Amino acid sequence: TLNMELTPIYAVEAVGSFARDVYEVLQQLLAGEVEAEDSEEYIERVSIPGKLTGRTVRLFSGQVVPVIEPVSPRGIYGWRVNTLVGSALEAVRGEQAEADDEQMRRSLSSFLNRVYYDLRNLGQTSQDRALNFAATNAFQAAQTFSTAVAAGMELDSIAVTKSPFCRMDSDCWDVQLKFFDPENNRRAKKVFRFTIDVSDFIPVTLGEVRSWSSPY
Repeated sequence: TLNMELTPIYAVEAVGSFARDVYEVLQQLLAGEVEAEDSEEYIERVSIPGKLTGRTVRLFSGQVVPVIEPVSPRGIYGWRVNTLVGSALEAVRGEQAEADDEQMRRSLSSFLNRVYYDLRNLGQTSQDRALNFAATNAFQAAQTFSTAVAAGMELDSIAVTKSPFCRMDSDCWDVQLKFFDPENNRRAKKVFRFTIDVSDFIPVTLGEVRSWSSPY
């Protein structure tokens, strides 16, 4: 089962020609979850893209959960938040030398934990899938945070809205991260936006990160 805060939300059933590969990856993820938290092999979070089958299954606890089918191992990942943040910061360190590493680490960790806990969802709607992919793709978020932190700003809000334009037969959503200056509330807020297409099995980012100032 796939759990959220110890509560089963989906039953995972791999089918098709890649079923063996999917189960092999799932076994590796489970092995990492039982490692010690200070181990390099420890896995704290996972992403498992799959299709809703319309079927349900009753667990031994009596709970009935939907069944999802991963099509292939593609997109199945496991990570630890601190390790992910460290890798993302390493990737952008050369671009924003002015940003303080410790402050960036704190801001990026806060963003990820906010998505994990405050904005948690079942990932069934297009809007939720775009938000979840934004948290999974921490490297892009790190580019955004490095610019904001270098300017002494903190994360204010996260919004996901339907993109006004998109490619044909696509489903595009704009993820907007708004930052504010904690020491000067009269300073304009900074908005960063990136567009995510969730029409495919694995979402993809379109274009570059755009930013502008806003009084609200």
